[in-house]
Amino acid sequence: MRRRTLLAASGAAVLGSGLAAGTARADATVRIDPAAGQGTWEGWGTSLAWWANVFGERDDFADAFFTLGNVSYAGRTLPGLGLNIARYNLGGCGWNTVDGEAMAVSPNIPRFKQIEGFWQDWRSEDPASASWNWNADRVQRAALARAVQRGARAELFSNSPMWWMCLNHNPSGAADGGNNLQSWNHRQFATYLATTARRARDSWGVPFVSVEPFNEPSSSWWRADGTQEGCHVDAGVQSTVLGHLRAELDRLGLGSTAIAASDETSYDLARTTWNSFSSSTRSLVDRVNVHGYQGSGGRRDLLQRDVAATGTALWNSETGDGDGTGLSLATNLLLDFRWLRPTAWVYWQVMDPTPSWALIAYDPATLAAGAVQTKYYVLAQFTRHIRPGMRIIDTGTDYSVAAYDPAARRVVVVAANPGAAQTLTFDLSPFGQVTGGTGGVVPRWSTRTGGGGDLYVRRDDLRLNGRTVAVPFTTGQVQTLQIDGVAE
Repeated sequence: MRRRTLLAASGAAVLGSGLAAGTARADATVRIDPAAGQGTWEGWGTSLAWWANVFGERDDFADAFFTLGNVSYAGRTLPGLGLNIARYNLGGCGWNTVDGEAMAVSPNIPRFKQIEGFWQDWRSEDPASASWNWNADRVQRAALARAVQRGARAELFSNSPMWWMCLNHNPSGAADGGNNLQSWNHRQFATYLATTARRARDSWGVPFVSVEPFNEPSSSWWRADGTQEGCHVDAGVQSTVLGHLRAELDRLGLGSTAIAASDETSYDLARTTWNSFSSSTRSLVDRVNVHGYQGSGGRRDLLQRDVAATGTALWNSETGDGDGTGLSLATNLLLDFRWLRPTAWVYWQVMDPTPSWALIAYDPATLAAGAVQTKYYVLAQFTRHIRPGMRIIDTGTDYSVAAYDPAARRVVVVAANPGAAQTLTFDLSPFGQVTGGTGGVVPRWSTRTGGGGDLYVRRDDLRLNGRTVAVPFTTGQVQTLQIDGVAE
């Protein structure tokens, strides 16, 4: 990302395409049918990058984000989010000089967004040589280690190649927002990625499950005066780099490490890039990553269709928004479940200097950690209950999702109500057996995004009525149901 505005220009695309047929109405009934399965859930994540460059050595935040335990923070107890995916940002910055040349620095990039890279000069590709500094990026690497120790899988991604691989030596982008990776460094960039992945496996104890060489590469806002690392890479250059990356991973004994691409900023742009690739280039990509910055707009369904046609996996690998209540997060995530059908979902920065973008905010001047946002608790409604290995079930609505755990005989339902107060009745009659907990109790967890006190509060005041359960919703309320004793 990371622009502070969503791509709203196509915000009417979903409504205009007829995809909003499942929009909530007063006192609706939602049928949960196990035959409407959408595949197995892989998990939830966050990118490390900037927040981890500040707070990566803190165990309390590692516990809050990557475990399901209760965590003490700032005088309150937080429910651990249980994230199980950590995206490690391979840096492009360096403060050394090489033959009189040095990194060009944007006047607008804050220091905590400059991620120090490992391959610090071009004179040797040997990772054991003085051209490489494996002591760089200590704090973000500490966050990565803590996440993996707590059970997370890791993906390696890049915002920009190393500064010396860039045409203008500026890892924030070209002056005109155009291609900035030197043509004679296409392979070297792939070597940098693959060599870091090999080092992580052998020396850090981190086997990256995938490598993503790009970040919103087709976008033109990566400029020399930008506020972060970034690099425009057109689809033709992407294809070349992907070929080199597969060869370099294989050369270094990482043949089982997947390649993800292209982390475009929107669903529609991701589809354009994917369909521009030749079949041979698409065959190099094991998973399509897409960012969710179109919010409620964009043709999620068409991207899903085109990716699924090639049998390629699909993640929403980065998203975020400026609504600190978390209601936008919930409604857009539910649209993803309905139409995009990813197998994993990643929030960009769990900690951010802009409070409305953060789950937990921090001060960009002092780098002191600050307030927990309501959005944190909204995300907990999903991440703590829809767990890896569960089977996602399409509810036929844009405002709810269900997941089934056959081993635990459990169905989880998460729903959000952005409109007027109403009662939603969830009908599990397609299942063979539905008993609920003791006495037919259906536990629920509630967060009221518009205020009112509920911040991931558990209540045990609902009971099954046969194979249905009726749930009252106030405006802006997000609720999670756990229905036990369910068998197909």
